[in-house]
Amino acid sequence: MRSLGLDIGDKRIGVALSDPQGILATPLTIIERRDEPADIAAIVNIANQNQVGRIIVGLPLSMDGSFSEQTEKVKAFTQKLSEHTEIPVEFRDERLSTVSAQRLMQPLRKTNKKTRHDAVAAALILQSYLDESQ
Repeated sequence: MRSLGLDIGDKRIGVALSDPQGILATPLTIIERRDEPADIAAIVNIANQNQVGRIIVGLPLSMDGSFSEQTEKVKAFTQKLSEHTEIPVEFRDERLSTVSAQRLMQPLRKTNKKTRHDAVAAALILQSYLDESQ
């Protein structure tokens, strides 16, 4: 079963997709945030087109594991997303996923200035989930 990974930010949503066997996560795209209904529709459309069976959302916890303002924003957005799809949505701790994505992409920045770390962060979140599910 394919899974979709999301790294939800205020300006962009990084999107990653697993292979059909649910073993390997790959960065897929970035959704530039416009408004909540359009953002949700874009995610649901991607999920339906790729026959996704599960959506994994990175939950931005503080380093001590507590909730922050961003955590609450992501939870509220995810609740609304859940109301627009029957695909199960789960959270995954995303602490340091963006930092890890930026480090992984460091060598690429010299050749591709437009590369965004958001989709790579989504892939790291999803891959972590897939690895634990095996």
